[in-house]
Amino acid sequence: MMLFMPPVMNGQARNNSKQSLSWLSSDNSNSSVTTSDLATETVNPWDIALCVVGTVISCENAIVVAVIFYTPTLRTPMFILIGSLALADLLGGVGLILNFIFLYLLNFEAARLVSAALLIASFSASVCSLLAITMDRYLSLYNALTYHTERTTTFTYLVLFAIWVTCISLGSLPVVGWNCLEDETSCSVIKPITKNNAAVLSVSFLLIFALMLQLYVQICKIAFRHAQQIAVQYHFVATSSTSTRKGISTLSVILGTFAVCWVPFAIYCLIADSSYPLIYTYVTVLPATCNSVINPIIYAYRNPDIQKSLWVACCGCISSNFSFRPRSSSDV
Repeated sequence: MMLFMPPVMNGQARNNSKQSLSWLSSDNSNSSVTTSDLATETVNPWDIALCVVGTVISCENAIVVAVIFYTPTLRTPMFILIGSLALADLLGGVGLILNFIFLYLLNFEAARLVSAALLIASFSASVCSLLAITMDRYLSLYNALTYHTERTTTFTYLVLFAIWVTCISLGSLPVVGWNCLEDETSCSVIKPITKNNAAVLSVSFLLIFALMLQLYVQICKIAFRHAQQIAVQYHFVATSSTSTRKGISTLSVILGTFAVCWVPFAIYCLIADSSYPLIYTYVTVLPATCNSVINPIIYAYRNPDIQKSLWVACCGCISSNFSFRPRSSSDV
């Protein structure tokens, strides 16, 4: 489960920022910059970007969590898994905001460790929830006849309980001592996580991605087979082919978005360490966080049932062009 704490500027980087300001001010004899201004720490624009992304993530996913929580009809396994994903991304967004606060307002070791723990646990749960949603979609097609009896709500809660316990345990590792605060040579590109810890998380993420890829390939094969059976039985060749192509395109967007956002960061964590330029870490970590911005759009806001609940919550009515077609977890 590839998770991270957004990079924290080390002491050298901060000193360089201050030296740069001093140099600029000393070059202008009429400058009104005071000693207190020079002592003020400059804010890294990348950290601002991560904080803004965290705010967007929090707002988007808070709406999804609220809709699922307050809508009794959204208690099926599919929506429970989507709720878990939204909750994980929501906590990840809060973690990015707290990381910014801890970095520039409460810069001490305990705060950094708490921020790291929250980010690791939340983004681990996000990736694992994505895997659970993928497996749920696969099982709903592979075992279509027995799916609703096997995949009960209780079973789904048990799976999510195991996921969250595992992810919280991973997040607690830096707090209980598996960090590089005392030995900076062992730091990965994301302080205060050690290189070994980051490598384990990266490999775990790549394995999860490979499993998701395999499951989506199987989903495509099953979808094509079902489309052919429908076409032969009902002679709806054009309609079934169009529907299948649309479903495959959606799956490609889902998997492609996930890969583009996370794979570069996972690979970079494997090959790089704290000696690499900080800019490379920011360039790879920002797209990874943006995946949590895209998740609610792909998995929640496109769903007609959630759209219906949003219409009711916002204006107390339902759009006239709203489709009431029943949906299942195999719908993509």
